[in-house]
Amino acid sequence: MVAMKDLTSIINETVKVLRDGGVFLYPTDTVWGIGCDATNPEAVARVFSIKKRPDSKSLVLLASDMDMVARYIKQIPNIAIDLVEVNDTPMTLIYPGAITYPAPAEGEAPKADRYHLAYNAVAEDGSVGIRIPMMDFCRDLIAKFGRPIVSTSANISGEPTPQCYADIDKEVIDAVDFTVEPRLERGSTGKASQILWVGLDSEIRIIRG
Repeated sequence: MVAMKDLTSIINETVKVLRDGGVFLYPTDTVWGIGCDATNPEAVARVFSIKKRPDSKSLVLLASDMDMVARYIKQIPNIAIDLVEVNDTPMTLIYPGAITYPAPAEGEAPKADRYHLAYNAVAEDGSVGIRIPMMDFCRDLIAKFGRPIVSTSANISGEPTPQCYADIDKEVIDAVDFTVEPRLERGSTGKASQILWVGLDSEIRIIRG
């Protein structure tokens, strides 16, 4: 009988995959996600390829706390801080002004470092959706890694969102480098998060309730 890995071992193994530029499957506080280093354009491109999704669409990212969010956003709207403080359900906020390099010119390699989000992880207008997950495993993983990670639903674009590991298409499972142990999905709700757009003048727009 094979002994189950403890949480620290799972996190360390996943962080190694992230640092190596890999793509992985993992349970979040909402649904199963395809993840990678959100500062690595090549890894992000693989996520789009696996999902068969146009790379003109932006991705949701996960951060461990507001301090991490602030390192990748030019200015945090005050209303965002208030929302995060009172929130008690999974909530993704779309922030204006992501800190990222511009998209590379044709034939050029994309610029990348740990201090800039990947150009292909943000929307064309420079905004980016970020959630602080309400799940210890995700927050601890991101804190250990030290930068945001991608969190897009683990399905091929247009197909149903998998609510649990058993729902994930084998094509997606075979395409990633690593899968976190399915037993950790017990902390997931199985439902997508609400999405709110927040502006610098404290405007709020409901994108998905």
